[in-house]
Amino acid sequence: MTGIGGAVVTAPFVFFYRTVETLAASVPVTVERLTKPHEAWRELVSPEAFDVLFNEQTEPPGSSTLSQEYRDGTYLCAACYLPLFESRHKYDSGTGWPSFTQPIAGHIGTKKDYQLIILRTEYHCARCGGHQGHVFNDGPLPRKERWCNNGLALKFVPSMESLPPLRS
Repeated sequence: MTGIGGAVVTAPFVFFYRTVETLAASVPVTVERLTKPHEAWRELVSPEAFDVLFNEQTEPPGSSTLSQEYRDGTYLCAACYLPLFESRHKYDSGTGWPSFTQPIAGHIGTKKDYQLIILRTEYHCARCGGHQGHVFNDGPLPRKERWCNNGLALKFVPSMESLPPLRS
């Protein structure tokens, strides 16, 4: 099985992440890398979301209502519900896709993508491997990063609501 960054994963590994609640307490929560086959997610997400997340498709620009979402909250992976982005890092890139200046540290894996012949950096949920989008170096200062995400690959949870439990 190929893991993050093209490395071969032979057993589940553990990494640390922090939810909104644990950030204040600075107590890390342990999350295991899922070994669930991609096909098993088909029952938990829409057919369109499955194509984006596990067949690495791209939704049409301007098709996601999340592009216009600017409430405070957290953006989760639509498959496993791992928090990926905080709303304070969202901005209008003018591309037609939800865009962020940075992800939550440790929650994203990347790989090289030559599908359009030119090198791009594709990123995935570090927990379930669901395809999210591509990161570009044309974002706003100070990081100059644009994390261009498929809206179908995300679930938005407003800050006044509790985050749902992670799905396995």
